[in-house]
Amino acid sequence: MRAIHKLSAITVTNLKTPGLYADGGCLYLRVASGGSKAWIFRFGFAGKMRDAGLGPFPTVSLVKARKQAEAYRQLLAAGVDPIEQRNVERDAARISSAKAMTFEQCAKAYITSHEAGWRNSDHRRQWPQSLEHYVYPIMGALPVEAVDTGLVLKALEPIWKEKPETASRVRGRIEAVLSWARVRGYRHGENPAIWRGHLDHLLPAKTKVRRVEHHSALPYREMGALMARLRSDTNLPARALEFLILTATRTGEALGARWDEIDLQQRVWTIPAVRMKAGRDHRVPLSVRAIAVLKEMGEVRCSEYVFPGAKQGRPITRNIFVDLFQRLQLTGTTVHGFRSSFRDWAAEATNFPREAAELALAHSVGDNVERAYQRGDMLEKRRKLMEAWAAYCAREQGTAKIIPMQRRDTIDPRS
Repeated sequence: MRAIHKLSAITVTNLKTPGLYADGGCLYLRVASGGSKAWIFRFGFAGKMRDAGLGPFPTVSLVKARKQAEAYRQLLAAGVDPIEQRNVERDAARISSAKAMTFEQCAKAYITSHEAGWRNSDHRRQWPQSLEHYVYPIMGALPVEAVDTGLVLKALEPIWKEKPETASRVRGRIEAVLSWARVRGYRHGENPAIWRGHLDHLLPAKTKVRRVEHHSALPYREMGALMARLRSDTNLPARALEFLILTATRTGEALGARWDEIDLQQRVWTIPAVRMKAGRDHRVPLSVRAIAVLKEMGEVRCSEYVFPGAKQGRPITRNIFVDLFQRLQLTGTTVHGFRSSFRDWAAEATNFPREAAELALAHSVGDNVERAYQRGDMLEKRRKLMEAWAAYCAREQGTAKIIPMQRRDTIDPRS
């Protein structure tokens, strides 16, 4: 067996004379005439002698050169040309580097490919903003392949206790980006941002960090007095808020109402799926008073929108309710909370089916099997429900009198 490890670190350092100095086991130190030194691995393969460069000294130390030489000897023993194997590995590294993307690049690509399907403008705005603020400073410039649990926690932990809702959304967005990157081949392995079975062992559930805060709602018994004040106000915000309350719709749905969505003869307002949170068309039966509001707006019709905004071709924005709420002294109440007022009234002061009230709010009812058999939207039952709601809102002194579902006559809110 040939001797190896003939050279010492001191010898390698002090060698000055040009030449080839053997360490044994095919490893040599080449000293050039100018004094520079480099390691080579000289071997025979397929009847030819070849030299594989291992790097210059002292950048590559004697210990590192011996370690690489040992790896090459093992390849030779397996019948593999070390130089060819090195070339294959370098080509693979170059391809991998060319394919590599940073987390920020992946996130922006994900947003570009998905934002067309995001109906909510706030959603489209918040996605990039939240990543820019909370995530990019931590991992944005790193290869997406390098993102691990530690980096995810580094982004989430500072806001998990103070802003649990925001932190939860950010976690979901990181998870989505990393899943996208994996499918596209930019990373491998498990997703370190997944909640169930992973981060749920490392972070407290957001519901335990801070009690869920629901939208503040006006007690339904006070609706009559509020609606009387709205009817006495001739301004556009008052009409919009009254219509929103009468239809129990969301803010964006009511303010974005278009004339081509409304059938006054059939007394139905059909909100298209693109404007609905659930992504399905939603039919809203219009009460007598809701029709009256629409006719009042129709007298000054100047736009495709029922409640036109200051900008041409745009509806009014939700900011218009700020001054109105101040005038009405509605402190501690939110616009969205009026949907809760309606739901509380339907549950506590009527005998209408729960399903009718839930469908009026455009909520899904029952499980998948139940929905498969219940394909209707209970429009006629909901028409009676919305007339009853309008009638209740027309009473300045609201009562808790139980309103039956079956009635021979439609309630006229003007009576």
